[in-house]
Amino acid sequence: MEISMELVKELREKTGISIMQCKKALEDAKGDMSKVMVYLQKKGAETAAKKSERILKSSRIVSYVHGVGTVGVLVELCSESDFVSKHEDFQKLAYDIAMQIAATNPTYIKKEDVSAEEKAKVSGAFVDEVKGKPEAMKEKILAGKLDAFFKEKILIEQDFIKDPSITINTLIQNAIQKFGEKIEIARFVRFSTSK
Repeated sequence: MEISMELVKELREKTGISIMQCKKALEDAKGDMSKVMVYLQKKGAETAAKKSERILKSSRIVSYVHGVGTVGVLVELCSESDFVSKHEDFQKLAYDIAMQIAATNPTYIKKEDVSAEEKAKVSGAFVDEVKGKPEAMKEKILAGKLDAFFKEKILIEQDFIKDPSITINTLIQNAIQKFGEKIEIARFVRFSTSK
């Protein structure tokens, strides 16, 4: 199938990845834009996994102050090189993440940050809800309830406020695919005025 340059440009504008990557993705999806987006998300996850062991040597701290100054966020986003961390799109990514933090007030960056004690405490609160269920189903139901509870508290698990069809993790994986480097949120702090 012949892929038009207009279609390649459209995908490039949506994703920011290279023209060659856009063309290859469109060819693999036979020009179907909805399939292309799924393909790119899968590819982004694979790329992120391959780069997970790389060392982060550079970072940028970006701030976001909401509205009239009642909520402010500082977020540190890391990359492998200062070439990437100085890139305008990298700064925009950090800004979007800071905006996400301002809007959703997460407690943790990733699942691994949740302590065993916290998981046990929350799990204890759901025990009554699974009473009377078949033993084989209890664990699955409890795991589902825990995942749902922590989804809103874990930053990278949250749906992106600007595009709820993707998570913050997918947003970062897309950036990893675009830049070809490991990218990770190192830390954040959120300030809020009390009324």
